[in-house]
Amino acid sequence: MARPMDLRRIATSEIIAAVGGLLLAVGIFLPWYSPNQDNANANVNGVRDAVSAFDAHSILRWLLLLAALAPIILLWIVIRDHELSWPRGEMTAVVGIIAFGLTAYVGLIDRPGEPPSQISLGIGWYLSFLGTILIAAGGATRASTSERPRKPPGVL
Repeated sequence: MARPMDLRRIATSEIIAAVGGLLLAVGIFLPWYSPNQDNANANVNGVRDAVSAFDAHSILRWLLLLAALAPIILLWIVIRDHELSWPRGEMTAVVGIIAFGLTAYVGLIDRPGEPPSQISLGIGWYLSFLGTILIAAGGATRASTSERPRKPPGVL
């Protein structure tokens, strides 16, 4: 039997995570990398103009878009009051932390383009990075307010 939807179940932490998911999703399509126009050799994947994450990363773009869906799924779980075997928000927090690590890696450690020192970060990267932080924080806050189901001793 389907449970009725109740929007009153949504807490601030879920809204924060959902805003983070929206920022991450929008940021993927905005410029992430901008080659230095003063250097004729600076380019990202052969392009001398600003490039979005969707254009620069063939696999990561899909992973980040999936990560942006995690808070929406959390909202669905909370609104429908689904039973889970783990605290609500815990998986969203994990997905947010993974997205944070991936975004930080491709922005701070291993930027695409040649030469990497001539590639600057654009507004899309900063929005996406902030989005991953909000997803992780909102999910973790929600998970901390959920009580973990207790099991009898000796049960895995």
